Amino acid sequence: MEADITLLDAARTMNQDALIKIFDLYSSALYNYALRLCNDPLEADQVVGDVFAKLLEQLSAGNGPSTNLRSYLYEMTYHLIDDKSRYSRREAPLEAVDFLRQDGSSPLMGLEDRMLFETVILAIKNLLTEDQRHVIILRFLEDFSLRETAEIIGKEVYNVKVIQNRGVAKLRKALAYKVA
Repeated sequence: MEADITLLDAARTMNQDALIKIFDLYSSALYNYALRLCNDPLEADQVVGDVFAKLLEQLSAGNGPSTNLRSYLYEMTYHLIDDKSRYSRREAPLEAVDFLRQDGSSPLMGLEDRMLFETVILAIKNLLTEDQRHVIILRFLEDFSLRETAEIIGKEVYNVKVIQNRGVAKLRKALAYKVA
């Protein structure tokens, strides 16, 4: 957090090195998050570009985040994708390949693990509401806290807990049904 504040202070002065560092630190993660939600590489790339353009605009106007840059960027990404999906009136599907972490473990998945993984992805894609998908992605794939997730999606922490619990219950039910 302290590094974010120092970086933000430098970025507010339009320090090129600070702005580049912010982009380098967050662009890849934001792209993966956007891609998980919209399933379109071009749209995800455009959203990330828009997020950084808005950040620059906010910082140059003396606005923007004061402490938690990461949450602020994810929140902007969430809202841009939400706005785009509202206007296009299409669902934001998820694909299994988008969920694979970049930690090198994905090629080592066994056949049983891959089948279970695909079952989970189908359940997320077909059974969860849009809010449940967002919460599950932010909480379990992006490792945000309940408070951060609530800030990003614009809901109270208790609402996020309810959404998360209902989503996890649906996933458990789907997995129990598939396994039995």
